[in-house]
Amino acid sequence: MKKTITMMLAAIMMLSVVGIATTQTSKYDVTQPITITWWHAHEDQWNQYLNYMVEQFHKQNPLITVKPVYIGAYAEINTQLIAAVASGDVPALCTANTSYPASYGAAGICEILDPYIKAYGFDIADFGEGLIASTSYEGKQICLPYLISTQVMYYNKTMADAEGITMPKTFNEMEVFLKKATIFNKDGSTARYGAVFGGWDYWYYEMLYKNNGVEVVCKDGLTTDVNSKISVEITSKIKEWIDKGYAYYAYGTGASANMRQLFWDGGAFSVFHTSSLYDTYVQQTKGAFEVGMAWLPGGMDGKSFKSEVGGAAILIPAVASQRQKNAAWQFMMFMASPEINLYWADKTGYFPTRQSVIGTREYEKYLERKPAMSNVVSMSSWINPRNQHPAYDTVANEWRHALARIFNEGAPVKATLDDLAKTITEILEDF
Repeated sequence: MKKTITMMLAAIMMLSVVGIATTQTSKYDVTQPITITWWHAHEDQWNQYLNYMVEQFHKQNPLITVKPVYIGAYAEINTQLIAAVASGDVPALCTANTSYPASYGAAGICEILDPYIKAYGFDIADFGEGLIASTSYEGKQICLPYLISTQVMYYNKTMADAEGITMPKTFNEMEVFLKKATIFNKDGSTARYGAVFGGWDYWYYEMLYKNNGVEVVCKDGLTTDVNSKISVEITSKIKEWIDKGYAYYAYGTGASANMRQLFWDGGAFSVFHTSSLYDTYVQQTKGAFEVGMAWLPGGMDGKSFKSEVGGAAILIPAVASQRQKNAAWQFMMFMASPEINLYWADKTGYFPTRQSVIGTREYEKYLERKPAMSNVVSMSSWINPRNQHPAYDTVANEWRHALARIFNEGAPVKATLDDLAKTITEILEDF
């Protein structure tokens, strides 16, 4: 009898647990066929991998049809997303550059994901503190890490080995490196730049400043360091390198494509770019030389070697219908799963974002296929969240344009940075 009662109690408890789980997830379950749209920024070279993942999702989730739509670069997605939110006609999911979550959180653009995470027992902790912080706003999870990268220097390893060139580990080592890596024509013009700075996005070079204590938006959220003594010193030094022909600031229409082509053609020894394009850099050399990938130069103190999270997060617009949100959440969990995340990382050049894959045999094979990645992945603990101030992207772009005037148009360093500081302060006062 005692055994029977025990078995009955166990059965009741099992039913209770099932009932609780059903109650928790029922609000978010997909019970009827639905088609949802996913806005993304993945270019043509990734279509076959993207389509493969969507097909796998459809096999596992027959009630949900996902239609991927290429919108353009992250800036274009941002523009269209804001317009779509205003009209109420939004996609169910959207990728966004990691610089946008803070401003989206402040504006209430994203669906808060904590209830979904709790209902499904989604292991958010597996992303690690840095990535969680990068995709949260005021302690609430508003998107998920999706494709994560960081800033790196790509360089011609074949030339480096042949010419005995060592990549700079600190800002202080940059000048010696540039002098050795730059080649001039007989007429004094540059035949091979030592380095090219990606000036169409401040993110590519901002750690040269941040690792030396310069903050575009200070911790108080009201002031800036862009015209500080050290900022003026760094900016003056970079301008000197550019004026001497050691480097240049790639800015304006076609800057990204021009920089990459210059590197592939041997016109640049190294470029400041994103680790996510590792595969592209390797493939486009067509075997002409080996591509190396190095961590960005650290601070003058020889101790600061931080970098920042780049790439994309994936979000659900808050104004989407609940049916859209439910289907979108299922796709988000799938795309952020360890298996699919590692697949994406392997096929694109982004980092694996799930800690649970590190140390697995699949992960070891991934590093075997991409040996240059090991140099950067080994320092991944130095990767930090981006500045979460809602105005950061706006003011940092003002900084980028000011640097273009200094580097490419000959504007005076100190006066230009002083004027910039005033502009940034005025912008911050409005937030």
